[in-house]
Amino acid sequence: MILILTPNVDLHAPEYRQLLDYLDRLPNVAYRIHHEQGAHQRLTEIYLIGDTAALSIDYMKSLPCVERVVRVSEEYRVLGRHKDDSRPTHFEYNGVRFGQDNLNIFAGLCAVDTREHVELMLKALHAHGQVCTRMGAYKPRTSPYSFQGHGKACLPYVFELAGKYGIKVIAMEVTHESHIEEIREALDATGNATGVMLQIGTRNTQNFELLKIVGRQQDFPVLLKRGFGITLDESLNAAEYLASEGNRKVVFGLRGMKTNMGDPHRNFVDFAHVPVVKRLTRMPVCIDPSHSVGSRGADPDGILDIQHAVAQGVIAGANMVLVDFHPAPAKALVDGPQALTLEELPGFLEDVAIAREAYEKRRALALRTKTSHA
Repeated sequence: MILILTPNVDLHAPEYRQLLDYLDRLPNVAYRIHHEQGAHQRLTEIYLIGDTAALSIDYMKSLPCVERVVRVSEEYRVLGRHKDDSRPTHFEYNGVRFGQDNLNIFAGLCAVDTREHVELMLKALHAHGQVCTRMGAYKPRTSPYSFQGHGKACLPYVFELAGKYGIKVIAMEVTHESHIEEIREALDATGNATGVMLQIGTRNTQNFELLKIVGRQQDFPVLLKRGFGITLDESLNAAEYLASEGNRKVVFGLRGMKTNMGDPHRNFVDFAHVPVVKRLTRMPVCIDPSHSVGSRGADPDGILDIQHAVAQGVIAGANMVLVDFHPAPAKALVDGPQALTLEELPGFLEDVAIAREAYEKRRALALRTKTSHA
């Protein structure tokens, strides 16, 4: 059961203390308090854990400071979209909004290779009005002999250049708890010139100890990619690990399933699950067309398979696109064959805008149809 308190509730008020005193006396019920600070108000939710079946929703709603009560009936207790649950479905980080109702593009380098390439990428993004990017410093690879990323050595110049070109959020994969502290130290050293969204890659989706550690910190939001060979339910429960530890600023990423039935693509594209995840949870949904498709194949009209995959995900309601670009794909140290070029960036962004407009029209049509049938 979740108690949603009145916005900006005074945590020192006698009424709030009275509520907590009552909850302290409930037998076989523990509770966890979560505060969410938005741009204009602070939201407080109290999660009741244990034997709550006998608790009356009407009575709990009558308690001091309580505005709404939600009975949790789904497995995803924190991130789930429960019955009659209309809680806000967005969060803000470093001036960027992430929700189920908007779209952010994270175009950039799968792996940082040189300072020059980083600057060329960020300069191009700035020129086209983009404020987000992806930059890989830590790269887990299938082969131990493959390039593993520059690690903390590249963080200072990546963050410095991001600040120079107005980039507000960088999606960056972490594979060990030490990486979080290295990112934090580098941000501090550069005057917090930008922000970072920690990315949990597909290989670590069920690395539960890493999920717990990343979930306990609340400085950075998290992009969790679906595991490449597990069910959607298992991956959504991995996201719940993050939220259960306290960090609810989670974006769920679809990146294709590992199976040769997806050939000739690198993975079997799973973007039909975009609306499913939005229905089951309150998380924004990201698509990763680069790692789903894995090549620069094109149809007879000249449209890249990657662009088709992006359009499919965006028309289905995706809220974030994570896509590989590189100033010189032939020189990329990781995944060069699937990277788009800087010359293709404006056309890519225009194509995404066309797909997003189609989604907005479909959503408006559905609303009109629903209203007329009501």
